[in-house]
Amino acid sequence: MRLFGKWIGRVLFVAGLLLGAFLLLAPAIVDRVRNPVVSHAPYPVSPEAQALHDSLIVGDWHADTLLWKRDLLRRNSNGAVDLPRLEEGNVALQVFTAVTKSPAGLNYEGNSAESFDNITALAVGQLWPIRTWDSLLQRALFQAKKLHRFEAESDGRLRIVRTQRDLEAVLAARAAGERVTGALLGIEGSHPLEGDIANMDLLEAAGHRVIGLQHFFDNDLGGSLHGLDNAGLTDFGRIVVSEIEKRGMVMDLAHSSPRVAAEALQLVSSPVIVSHTGIYSHCEVKRNFLDALMIEVARTGGVIGIGFWKDVTCDDSPAGVAGAIKAAIAVVGEDHVSLGSDYDGSVTTAFDSSELAALTQALMEAGLSDAQVRKVMGENMLRVLRARLPE
Repeated sequence: MRLFGKWIGRVLFVAGLLLGAFLLLAPAIVDRVRNPVVSHAPYPVSPEAQALHDSLIVGDWHADTLLWKRDLLRRNSNGAVDLPRLEEGNVALQVFTAVTKSPAGLNYEGNSAESFDNITALAVGQLWPIRTWDSLLQRALFQAKKLHRFEAESDGRLRIVRTQRDLEAVLAARAAGERVTGALLGIEGSHPLEGDIANMDLLEAAGHRVIGLQHFFDNDLGGSLHGLDNAGLTDFGRIVVSEIEKRGMVMDLAHSSPRVAAEALQLVSSPVIVSHTGIYSHCEVKRNFLDALMIEVARTGGVIGIGFWKDVTCDDSPAGVAGAIKAAIAVVGEDHVSLGSDYDGSVTTAFDSSELAALTQALMEAGLSDAQVRKVMGENMLRVLRARLPE
């Protein structure tokens, strides 16, 4: 009996070691597989392009970095975004979006809300607090808490932007030569509200300012671009749109069904964004809204954030992304195009956030003027934030 107990102890010890190794290694492996940056030789950047890039306010509407088990304050080998790489890329403003539910497969054509949820597996595997395992609201709040912790440990290099005052303080610090990156929080789909508009108070208090309506599945606000029936806004969806309009928040139509987008645009008078996407006439895929709908977004004073991955640009090289940006300018005008990388959003990219000068180079080679480059790389984003953030 004593021998049997000894063997049981050994088996449990080995099982514990294996479980520990799995929990230690698996998240990084999944991250590396889901968020690759293609190996490439250094992109040539001329002195003129580098000088222009160094003078820009660079802003990006969409990165899912908080989803992954990484230290944002040190340079990582995984993915595309961390503070050292943002600094190397001269990024002034980065939106970090909380992903809280994502159906297995990430199918652009159609997904059921009842499909297996990848984020539940990530939350358990990355040892997020137990409260996040079955609550989408808690997942959004936890990811916001992660960013606040990184801010507290950054020695002032990372500052969360909640208000216009915060925004202007970041810009003033950068103009004075300080090494500062402004970070904004958002949610990818409003299912973290869990059907209760009162939860908007909790998300707002946590710092979330960019509010997507849908992600890869239909939710209780309405239909997803990748849902089952292209449904429009529900009554709850209209309430949420009204609340976003009343509060100092930016409404994001990325992943919404065309019907939801069209109906939401009828309810607002403030600038609206499509945070990470492409232009349909340039890259004819379902993931991109038709041009006519993008023009309606621009009419709000809003912007289209051009993504950095092949599914929306049809070419993920710096020249390819620059081509998509040039096509967007042709459709909606130079005042309504910005950057929406979708970095770390389970997409493959050809350059990371440290290499954004290569995009400036490509935009110059595509024939954009310095003024147009300035608008696209950050000034258009800045205009929308100034219009929407609370004072």
